Amino acid sequence: MQQIDVDFHIHSRYSGGTSRDMIASVIARQAELKGLDLVGTGDALNPDWLRHIKKNLTEESDGVYSSSESKTRFLVTTEVEDYKGVHHLLLFPSISSAEELMERFKRYSSDIEKDGRPHLRLNGEQIVDSAGDVDALLGPAHAFTPWTAIYKEYNSLRECYGDNIRDVKFLELGLSADSYMADRISELQEITFMTNSDTHSPWPHRLGREFNRILVKDLSFSEIKKAIEHKNDRRFVLNVGLNPREGKYHLTSCTRCFLRFKLADAERLKWRCPECRGVIKKGVSDRINELATWEKPHHPWHRPRYIHIIPLAEVISLATGIRTITSKKIHERWKRLIDRFGTEINVLIDSETSEIKKIDPGVGRIIEKFRTGRMKYVAGGGGQYGRPTLKDEEDNFYGMGQRSLSEFLG
Repeated sequence: MQQIDVDFHIHSRYSGGTSRDMIASVIARQAELKGLDLVGTGDALNPDWLRHIKKNLTEESDGVYSSSESKTRFLVTTEVEDYKGVHHLLLFPSISSAEELMERFKRYSSDIEKDGRPHLRLNGEQIVDSAGDVDALLGPAHAFTPWTAIYKEYNSLRECYGDNIRDVKFLELGLSADSYMADRISELQEITFMTNSDTHSPWPHRLGREFNRILVKDLSFSEIKKAIEHKNDRRFVLNVGLNPREGKYHLTSCTRCFLRFKLADAERLKWRCPECRGVIKKGVSDRINELATWEKPHHPWHRPRYIHIIPLAEVISLATGIRTITSKKIHERWKRLIDRFGTEINVLIDSETSEIKKIDPGVGRIIEKFRTGRMKYVAGGGGQYGRPTLKDEEDNFYGMGQRSLSEFLG
């Protein structure tokens, strides 16, 4: 048995808002520097990206593809949007499986040949049926975000997937949630949680910012399926990701000025910000409170530990005070650590902090802080990322230093 680090959910250059560098060769090289053993291709229903994959990747074994650029392997994956705007993540056993599903979906999509993440005139139950016909696996993507997630539209998985819920074996948490939050919901006890980056950029501060550590016999689609279904001792052994306070939708917030709101205030204000008249969006934290069965998480037997991390370039930025994480000085320090420890994942979670401090004391101290749960954060919301901080900062909620709500309402 072996442990592999996997980021299942990324996007190609054919999705909106993505880097032009999201091509197979660049993704492969950067994923190896990150320390990922396997990465999803993303966008596998887009014909241009499929041609790129077929040209640049070679099938190595049972659904796993290799690149001449890197030791990192690829699994064929995509994300789709259903007729209610809910996003679903699919994992395919082969390129031919994705090609077959693309042909089936063409009649239900006006943009499958143009967009990496196609919009489908199908509901969740129908999409699960179609995925099963080509032996693909499916689960909800970034399940709690307030724009395009299953729980923004439904109060249960069954409402979306109907009787096909029996074939839904995983759920992607998204950047604004973790297993401590999601394990308060009873219907998710048998579901495997995934932590993926959903990145639109290949650079290591985005690629693999969330990933999964999985115990398998070998690197293959069939072994990954067993791990998702926690069969034959295959399983997810770690979920690794940002503290959910760093997510863009963690707290209920204005989508224009990003002022944070208590849920009761947002409801009484009818979801309009009194400062700028922007739309207030319900945060993941408040949404999970609504869905929760329990006050505290109930972790099932198969649930792995969740480790909160900060991408290494951001750690260096905190340690140095250099705000531009793509700066030459930050890259030089990043490279020095990679040269010594091999990969970014090794630095962030596997290497002894005492050894890291010998190379870079400031970085070592911050890594020690987040590994021991002592890192502070200013929470995100309304589409604005949260951020780690070394200062005594607090979230800026409506009413702090302003008129009270009762005064505002008269």
